[in-house]
Amino acid sequence: MHDFPRIQYVVLAFLLLIAEILLLDYSKVSFWLLFIPTLLVVAYQLWWILPYTILFSQEVAQTYNLDNINSIKIMTANVLMTNKKVEKLVLLVKENKPDILVTLETNYWWQTQLKVIENDYPYRISCPQENLYGMHVYSRYVLSESKIEFLVEDDIPSMHTLLTLPSGQNIRIHFLHPAPPSPTENEASSERDAELIMVAKSVADADLPVIVTGDLNDVAWSTTTRLFRKVSKLLDPRIGRGMFNTFHAKYWFMRWPLDHLFHSEHFKLYDIRRLPHFGSDHFALLTQLIYTTNSTNESRSGLEIAKEDVNLAQQKMASENVKENDVPNPG
Repeated sequence: MHDFPRIQYVVLAFLLLIAEILLLDYSKVSFWLLFIPTLLVVAYQLWWILPYTILFSQEVAQTYNLDNINSIKIMTANVLMTNKKVEKLVLLVKENKPDILVTLETNYWWQTQLKVIENDYPYRISCPQENLYGMHVYSRYVLSESKIEFLVEDDIPSMHTLLTLPSGQNIRIHFLHPAPPSPTENEASSERDAELIMVAKSVADADLPVIVTGDLNDVAWSTTTRLFRKVSKLLDPRIGRGMFNTFHAKYWFMRWPLDHLFHSEHFKLYDIRRLPHFGSDHFALLTQLIYTTNSTNESRSGLEIAKEDVNLAQQKMASENVKENDVPNPG
């Protein structure tokens, strides 16, 4: 639970530091008994979130060379199933022209409403559901070996496919939306964590370039997401660039990065943006990557896996009795 409000903790602790400096007497021991712990709180919380600011070195190399045959632009949009402002999402799609549109929380109503974009997206994977976990993928590029799986929970789908770029290069892509821990859904995060880690282990030594994206219902700096990055060896293009908080769209003071895209070292970043509000409780995230055959790719992973990480990953999968072999391996 405390992984989520680290930004808010930093802000509150910093405000408390200012109040202590302005209002308390430096000469008294009581001042230092308050000031030093508050300073340590600021430092501790910053350790978690600082990588998601421009003060940190970038993990994924930037490119300004738009190689169209090796470019992939992905738009991830949790639509909020009860949101009826479909025309706003359609407008965002037409304005930004993603190669891949991933919609989450899409039911049969949304599937019907989004038929207006189907001429532009001839390759599709559809899993409409009425439980807030429906998912659709719309693609301009060829998709093959596509599978819909329920990896951990019987009503929580994930999608797995092989995408072919115009250059002919194949990419393995996994679309996820695990359930969060909450009083109304799962009492603990074990189901979400197990799904993330089994996918991470599945892609860790993949021969093909890999992209994993979706609403992971977890903040970018959490213990579980960091473990996912360590196990999968995938990179996070937000490191050194910003948080790109996508939830909650209606409350500026309570926002977190819940919508993610991770990729293997085969890509450089051309663009990453949070798109304008379209009526959902999430903002859409737009990420454009360029596949590169350059063996000296400057992208690098900043997280090393340790023995305790390996043990923790095994425990998380064992808690739900799942294995990495349960994850489809397209290509």
